[in-house]
Amino acid sequence: MSRGAWGTWPVLRADLPHLKSSRWRSTLLVGGATLALLGAGGLNDFARAHALLVNASPSLPCWGIWLTRGAEPGKGDLVLFVPPRSALLERHFGKEPGLFGKRVLGMPGQHVTREGRQFFVDGVPVALAKPMTRTGEPLALGPTGTIPKGCYFVGSRHKDGFDSRYAAIGWICLPRILGTGRAIL
Repeated sequence: MSRGAWGTWPVLRADLPHLKSSRWRSTLLVGGATLALLGAGGLNDFARAHALLVNASPSLPCWGIWLTRGAEPGKGDLVLFVPPRSALLERHFGKEPGLFGKRVLGMPGQHVTREGRQFFVDGVPVALAKPMTRTGEPLALGPTGTIPKGCYFVGSRHKDGFDSRYAAIGWICLPRILGTGRAIL
């Protein structure tokens, strides 16, 4: 090793005899392989925690969503969740409806009320429920009261959004939530 232009930092020189030995080459090879494996492990961890999703629903104004798995939602966040099973959901979205993406309109501990078909969170209007689906089926209204710990009132601005306004969806609780999303396209 020799002193480099940076003062006290050593610089490896390839023309030095000790780097030509098989022991040094083996050490460098093993070190490089270790770094590559650590990098691949980091990529694997990143891939487990994130995903790029494509939105096919008109209820969100984007088609690309960057998912962060396991992130706890905040008010206004986009959450991606597995909807509860129901006959209504199955008739409209099939046996395996896929993930739903909605905005968090109400947080645990906040109070949801309803006047007619208008929903309020802590007195602020957040959603208007339709009486029927596009095919004419009646829609039962979603829950009111204090949002339980670990649960959320979710919705969208779209008039046909299927969300917490309706009993078939209701509160969305943490076990159903895959993570939070960020609209990217």
